[in-house]
Amino acid sequence: MQGTLVTVFGASGFIGRHIVRELAKRGARVNAVCRDVEKAKFLKPMGVVGQVTPMRADVTDPASMARAVNGASVVVNLVGILYQSGRNTFDAVQSTAPGLIAKAAKEAGATTMVQVSAIGADAASASQYARSKAAGEQAVREVFPQATILRPSIVFGPNDSFFNKFASMAQFSPALPLIGGGTTKFQPVYVDDVADAIMASIEKPDAKGQTYELGGPSVYTFRQLLEMVIRETNRKAWLVNLPFWAASIQAAVLELLPTPPLTRDQVELLKHDNLVAKDAKTLSDLGIEPSSVEMIVPTYLDKFRPGGRYSTGRQPA
Repeated sequence: MQGTLVTVFGASGFIGRHIVRELAKRGARVNAVCRDVEKAKFLKPMGVVGQVTPMRADVTDPASMARAVNGASVVVNLVGILYQSGRNTFDAVQSTAPGLIAKAAKEAGATTMVQVSAIGADAASASQYARSKAAGEQAVREVFPQATILRPSIVFGPNDSFFNKFASMAQFSPALPLIGGGTTKFQPVYVDDVADAIMASIEKPDAKGQTYELGGPSVYTFRQLLEMVIRETNRKAWLVNLPFWAASIQAAVLELLPTPPLTRDQVELLKHDNLVAKDAKTLSDLGIEPSSVEMIVPTYLDKFRPGGRYSTGRQPA
């Protein structure tokens, strides 16, 4: 990929910073598109001087996106939101923007596009998030049929929004909520494996036009994941069953906050398992062996232990 220009939308995000790093390692030039260029300057040292260029673009503005992809051979779209706020709606960001990005990429002469979606994307889902992800996939396919679509399960790694979120809660709360009884199943996938999947999608000709579902090697219930958080942080939080109806009532209040910890749409998502489909193409089809939660999560949850990372973190008897 030496010298190839790659435009990455959502470059400063959790997955984005990992893919920028991998692209820079391979000698690619990167247009690192984000909302806040100042906050994205940490990306520049990932390459040599001038190799990584943070740039601002509005994913709802076709002219802005056209500038971002100008001259790019490869376009990667990682933009997504977990909740709606102001102009950042599921429809605008996850349904409409992917099609606009695909159109801009096609018109710019890009030969490769990777669209990162999510397991559970479904036009018939009761969840707005899942419906918008499906609509985004369809919009990309209509304009750029040879695009590769990746659907990860919950993505974990340092700075993730799942394990870190509940570990932080366990520091201050005597209880953690088992929404729906904690029976929902997940197949968490390591962020570096997702980055490798994106790179493989770019580099493998037979990945063009394909859809892959990305999950780790093991399946866990919501309860098992929270038990892991408590164990790895040496906390004594209780796990309290919270029926879906009660969680929805609570979420109706919490989603009024500027950064809601829970929304009704997220409760709807938790009613369904988040697993790789049995007939789906997976990480193994891209030549990637997935990393386990048990190997990675303890390396970054230790900072939440009583006394900090370098403490044994044992609670007094």
